[in-house]
Amino acid sequence: MVVLHAFFALAAGFATMAILVTFLTVLLQKLVPDWTEASGPPTPGYTFVNLGWTFVAAGAGGFITAWIAEHNPLIHVLALAISVLLLAALSALQQRGKLPVWYLLALVAITPVGAFVGGMLRLRLLGLY
Repeated sequence: MVVLHAFFALAAGFATMAILVTFLTVLLQKLVPDWTEASGPPTPGYTFVNLGWTFVAAGAGGFITAWIAEHNPLIHVLALAISVLLLAALSALQQRGKLPVWYLLALVAITPVGAFVGGMLRLRLLGLY
């Protein structure tokens, strides 16, 4: 039962991140359609907004993971951060040549850091760290 609960904590954190990023991407496409045109590299405004909300979404995912995890939430948050790091790196490899390298590297770095910061915020609120 502990393993199932740990899996649920990680899945909920990852789902939180994915849902928030999807929602915010659609919202940005509606609010500022010229930022998200498919032709050419992304605009600077879109780039920085995307990096910011990716960090916030990852933080929310880390917070949710630490909130749901009953046994040693720090380990669960670290597992989420490592999982997200690997997935972001795979995504960056697939996007190579389509997006600027600095942007891909920033996404790879920001996502696990955001998950860790969000999880640590939850642990701090609990008085654990």
